Amino acid sequence: MKMREPLFHIAKRRRMDFWKAWLIRIVAVLFALVVSGLVSYLLTKTNPIEIYQTMWKGSFKNARYIWNLAQGIAILLCVSLAVTPAFKMRFWNIGAEGQALIGGLVAATCMLKLEGAMPSWLLILVMLCGSMLAGAIWGLVPAVFKAKWGTNETLFTLMMNYIAIQIVSYFTYIWAVPAGSGKIGIINQKSQIGWLPALFGQKYLINILVVLAVTVIIFVYLKYSKHGYELSVVGESENTARYIGINVKKVIIRTMILSGALCGLAGFLLVAGTDHTIDSNTVAGRGFTAIMVSWLAKFNPFSMILTSLLIVFLQRGAGQVATDMGLNESFSDIITGIIIFFIIGCEFFINYQIKRTGRREESK
Repeated sequence: MKMREPLFHIAKRRRMDFWKAWLIRIVAVLFALVVSGLVSYLLTKTNPIEIYQTMWKGSFKNARYIWNLAQGIAILLCVSLAVTPAFKMRFWNIGAEGQALIGGLVAATCMLKLEGAMPSWLLILVMLCGSMLAGAIWGLVPAVFKAKWGTNETLFTLMMNYIAIQIVSYFTYIWAVPAGSGKIGIINQKSQIGWLPALFGQKYLINILVVLAVTVIIFVYLKYSKHGYELSVVGESENTARYIGINVKKVIIRTMILSGALCGLAGFLLVAGTDHTIDSNTVAGRGFTAIMVSWLAKFNPFSMILTSLLIVFLQRGAGQVATDMGLNESFSDIITGIIIFFIIGCEFFINYQIKRTGRREESK
């Protein structure tokens, strides 16, 4: 029997130069803009250039828009940094949404129940510690079950999101102002007790500086610390890790405590520094978007700044398009989806290459 080899085969790349990888990503974005422009014209007869100008205006219209953009990047980056250690360990933490939400709930609880009991700076410190502890506990639970009994961490962490959402919904109803409205409203609006103060006249600057500091710390932790090395080995092969004396269960639990604590920090920043309230939509899907940010950046904290910028820019730009042009908001989501599809798809050409094979025939 004659067997014919395929004309092409796919091979994994050993490594691609940094500049080449980013060139591919830039080309992918340009193709995405062309395709989304064509789709927008065919569906709405709207000038694609006008749509892109509106998207740009949605993020860079003035100083206030730019600060809002930076704030959005900071929060998404914080959650992305939180899930990265777990992902690098091949622990699929899909529960960042719930971990951040629980952290935000603790911060809001402190603001509501401890107002007047202590000075604002001390209350903020209590809120910070409580939020990170709550997020750490929310991450610890699935880690213990995974380490001890080998449960599926993807389903476990995903289900804990829904538990967190329902807990927050319950307390939102209990603390609603006015009663029965289903919304707490701005907490301590007059006294601003528990609010992060403005720095140099910018109310979001503390959030941004905190997240930048966390970015540097996580980079050093993953690349140069013993713990970072251990979680990388566990991610490559648990058997290898055990063979060289690494306590795999300890690494899993320790890493998820860190991941949950950073999610709790994100929840704290949202409540104390941004929204000053809590509801079930406070995290607004960032826990899931962070997964894409972390993977696109290949777990590099500094690269996550760029990917977070891109995602937040697209989201804000799409919203501006829907507002200014009177288009259905779903249409702006279509544009965002097309661009993200091309960005994710280009990773194939970064990680793999298509090689031509000869048309040799073999007899059997």
